[in-house]
Amino acid sequence: MVNGFMGRVLRAVGMAVRAVHVGGIMAGYALLFGAAEARRLLGPRRAGHGARAGGLHDGDRWVRMLTRLGPSYIKIGQLVSTRRDLLPPAVTGPLSRLTDAAPPPSRRRVRQAVLAAYAGTRWPFREFTWEPVACGSIATVHEAVTLDGRRVAVKVRRPGIQWVMERDFALTLAMMRALGAVPKLRKMPFKVMHEQVGSAILRQLDFPAEAAALAELRTNLAGLGNVRIPEPLADLCTPEVVVMEYIIGLRRFAPGDLDAGTRRQVVQAVLAAVYEMLFIDGVVHCDLHPGNLYFDERAGLVMLDAGFVIRLPDEVRRSFADFFIHMAMGDGWTCAQIVIESAAHVADDCDVAGFRAGLTELVQEASGAKSGQFALAPFAGRLFDLQRRFGLFPAPEFAFPLLSLLVIEGMIKDFDSGVDFQAEAVPVLRRRNMLRDRTAQLHK
Repeated sequence: MVNGFMGRVLRAVGMAVRAVHVGGIMAGYALLFGAAEARRLLGPRRAGHGARAGGLHDGDRWVRMLTRLGPSYIKIGQLVSTRRDLLPPAVTGPLSRLTDAAPPPSRRRVRQAVLAAYAGTRWPFREFTWEPVACGSIATVHEAVTLDGRRVAVKVRRPGIQWVMERDFALTLAMMRALGAVPKLRKMPFKVMHEQVGSAILRQLDFPAEAAALAELRTNLAGLGNVRIPEPLADLCTPEVVVMEYIIGLRRFAPGDLDAGTRRQVVQAVLAAVYEMLFIDGVVHCDLHPGNLYFDERAGLVMLDAGFVIRLPDEVRRSFADFFIHMAMGDGWTCAQIVIESAAHVADDCDVAGFRAGLTELVQEASGAKSGQFALAPFAGRLFDLQRRFGLFPAPEFAFPLLSLLVIEGMIKDFDSGVDFQAEAVPVLRRRNMLRDRTAQLHK
């Protein structure tokens, strides 16, 4: 009884300390952003003084703020940095440094963590480079050589990160509950959405699950031929460490480094892999930001870091595929029916006819659009607004397919603004329908 009471007290104190820390940092940077924006707006009025560049668009300040807030917020910055099509370079450029160049822990702490991971067992490495080759929000990555001479990458979970992220999860849950108390938002499933999305982020701390996800993705995408995923060494992985093959020769190509034909190949490879995950396998990498997505010298696709991989329920995978193919066909009525049937909640006063009319118009606008004309973020925003206005609330699981597409959309627009999202999906969707029909025949 006493231990349980003391545990609750300690958790409450920890929450309060984290809340004060996060609130203080946000308040301090809000003042800095506000002061910089004021100088920018007032600058032209001052004789002899130019406006200070940046203001609210000072990306370096965003990087410093997110870095100080910690891993949960660095993850948000990583996702935002991929949307160069929606945000100015002054914001996305500095934020892109967060993808694999977050400040590392001290060498001493990393060494302690790795030694503790193999305590009581034989040290498995002939060589180990303590300086990380990459630093992410969840872990650092180190190059090593195993006792049998194999060159490997060792992903080491940041010391103390679980404590911080669990408290961030609890803080955001409190904020979701507060939003749910707003009269106009009471029907929104904020708590369920937070549990599913937040839990997916927390699962990035589960390194055994990540090792299993790497192996599963390798199997699922092997048929594509131009996708490479590092092989995990299961016997060397621990709850704090993932050991995988080291892939050499990785390059992060900019669009200007490649000719038009190669850029198109790159985009097609990315879309083929994502559509395979979304429509066929249901095992989806939701974190393909530039720190996890590389290309080799032949423009082959290399996916790293399977920490943020989710498994779509079969029903969600089927519904999302059906929605996508009917959107490509311009069939807004069927798209609306899919949304209605998969909704988490339908209000008593739901205007089904109004929703169908609004979504039909939206789908007709999007059907067949090129990536330079079609933007997923505004489309998703308008779709959710239609659902809110007409009394339909989506299943939270739909956040994951949308997230995986939103993360890569910015990169695709940079590489090939003329690619047709719907046309690239059609071969995968047709194969998916053939597999579905074949399965149905076998069960007759």
